[in-house]
Amino acid sequence: MLKFLSYSAKQIDALNERIGRITAWLTTLLVLLFCYDVLMRYVFNATNVAIFELEWHLFAIIFLVGAGYTLKHDRHVRVDVLYAKFPPKKKAYINLLGCLLFLLPFCFIIFKGAIPYIQLSWRIGEGSSDAGGLPYRFVIKSFMFLGFALLSLQAISMAFKSLLIIFEENQVEK
Repeated sequence: MLKFLSYSAKQIDALNERIGRITAWLTTLLVLLFCYDVLMRYVFNATNVAIFELEWHLFAIIFLVGAGYTLKHDRHVRVDVLYAKFPPKKKAYINLLGCLLFLLPFCFIIFKGAIPYIQLSWRIGEGSSDAGGLPYRFVIKSFMFLGFALLSLQAISMAFKSLLIIFEENQVEK
């Protein structure tokens, strides 16, 4: 059982690590795109709706797909005033309960609401309503599912690692 938990957590961590590193390159692309947009807007007094939309599409992808990576590296915002001083076993219990009671149910609610939303977008071939905008908005909406799937997987990995800490310490105490 412990080997399964450990192996599964490592596989999920490796997946989110690879995807996070790829996503990091999108951040570089986004910065370059912003620079281009600012240059065009303020130096040449020219704007492009597609460039503007691509900026927020890339930002959405980075935010959604990078959430699992961020959780893996424990970089989400939280109040650490008490948590930072807790021993590992107490942290493991808090992380386990947080995943099971808050994070995974929240991801489930997002899945339940997003699937019909994404399906409708694909069915109608949704694109930008702005002239000159990007035509494939349904693709960007699909990243909601991918992002929350990766976040859910990382929550499962976090829960497994918490269980490992709890079980291993209980075995040592016996």
